[in-house]
Parts: sequence; structure tokens; C-alpha cells
Amino acid sequence: MGQETTRRPGHLVKRVQQAFRQASDELLRPIGLSMAQYAVLAALAENPGASSAELARRCFVTRQSLRDVLTGLKTAGLVAVAEEASAGRARPVRLTTSGEARLKEAHRVVDEVEERMLAGMPEDERHRLAELLSICSDNLTDR
Repeated sequence: MGQETTRRPGHLVKRVQQAFRQASDELLRPIGLSMAQYAVLAALAENPGASSAELARRCFVTRQSLRDVLTGLKTAGLVAVAEEASAGRARPVRLTTSGEARLKEAHRVVDEVEERMLAGMPEDERHRLAELLSICSDNLTDR
């Protein structure tokens, strides 16, 4: 007989992901962000000038979902979208100065949630967990 569903790795990954997002959303709300908005800001910080399509891939959302998130971020003055495409049809998106400041604040919040998630776990096990999750991700995406 198979493992109890609630102890299966796939179920546990999803449970942790949802709990992490909920806890992050709760702490990000007072600074005016959602976890989805934070993910886009963080992706832009790592990839300045990325196109919407690239951001959607990096944030694991559809282009329509990204469009909705970007609209909120633009309205808040946290990102700017180029008026003209730099190559093809893609219009680069960049963080504004306000976006950089908000991201810095949001990093502290998300770091706090991550620390809470990993509480009681020795440093070597934290590294091993990251390695194992990377392997899982690679196994499912490197096809």
C-alpha cells in the first residue's frame, strides 16, 4: 500500500508553498505588496529590463496574471514599462527607485518568514533541503 497522502513529498511541497505564501502575504500586506508582486519585483531586480514574457516565466505565472500584477505595480509607481520595444515587440520593464526601496523592505519581510519556516533546522540541513528541492525542480523542468 502507498504512503499516506499527507506524508507524500509532492503534498508536503504544496503544503509548505501555500503556508509560505500565506504567511508572506500577511506580512507583506502592511507594506502594500502581495507575494506575487514581491516575486515580480525580485525577478526584475535580478533581471533588469526583462520583458513581460520573461517575467511571467521566472515568476511561474501566466502572461495574463503577470499583466494584472504589473498594472498594480505600475499604478503604485514601483515599476516602469518602456514606451517602445527594445527588440521585437518586447517592452522592457524596470524597477523604479520606489520599487527598489519597497523591494528592500519586502526582502526583510520574506527573510523573516523563511527564517520562521526553517526554525530549529541546523545550517547543514538547510543547505541540504535547498539542494534536494533544486534536484526535484531540475528533474521536473529539465526535459
